[in-house]
Amino acid sequence: METAAFIEILRTEGRLLAVAAETAGTDAKVPTCPGWQVRDLVRHTGMVHRWAAAFVAEGHTSYHPDGGLPDLDGAALLTWFEEGHRHLVDTLAGASPDVRCWHFLPAPSPLAFWARRQAHETTVHRLDAESARGGEPTGVGADFAVDGIDELLCGMHARPKSAVRTEKPRTLRVRATDVPGAVWTVRLSEQPPVTERDGSGDADCELAGPAAQLYPALWNRGPVPEVTGDASLAALWRERSGITWS
Repeated sequence: METAAFIEILRTEGRLLAVAAETAGTDAKVPTCPGWQVRDLVRHTGMVHRWAAAFVAEGHTSYHPDGGLPDLDGAALLTWFEEGHRHLVDTLAGASPDVRCWHFLPAPSPLAFWARRQAHETTVHRLDAESARGGEPTGVGADFAVDGIDELLCGMHARPKSAVRTEKPRTLRVRATDVPGAVWTVRLSEQPPVTERDGSGDADCELAGPAAQLYPALWNRGPVPEVTGDASLAALWRERSGITWS
């Protein structure tokens, strides 16, 4: 997907998140994030938006800490969120393609990284806000869902901090059943997972389903549509794959 497409998804997803949060109310519990209320979700996502925008806008070439969470609630919090989201979108849309700044996953460019990462960050948290609101969640496009699965498996969980590990080598397969070629083989061991973009060889367990359902499931925002083989590996993923802010 092109950087411009990620920016447009980010624009749409942030607006959807704000609407869902306003509808739910900041006191509402977030079922997909146990222990959080909507105010926690909005504060966190708004903080991340400002943190990400600063790298691109200010050209930080090394890690730069976030600005912390605001002491805001209700309408004032939602306004703060919308301002930060708009600033992030405008920053990314207006940035030079060759902007140089810090980023933490391999990418064609820093701008491509931040547009992609924030599109997925915001989409996942939009799902959280909609879980607090109740009702059917807004759908996710198949191509974007496949990209998000790839980022999660080949990027986020390739890092040393991934806790998805096994004492003995095991193999987990992930397959989007509605997108040809969208299959990954995740090799688990005492080291961080190693993911290959293919479906060759045997697997101990397979997690499968339409891309738009598999994407939130792998982010632990819903059940895996289909599990075959050793279900303990599906349970391991559910218990150990959470991405935390630290």
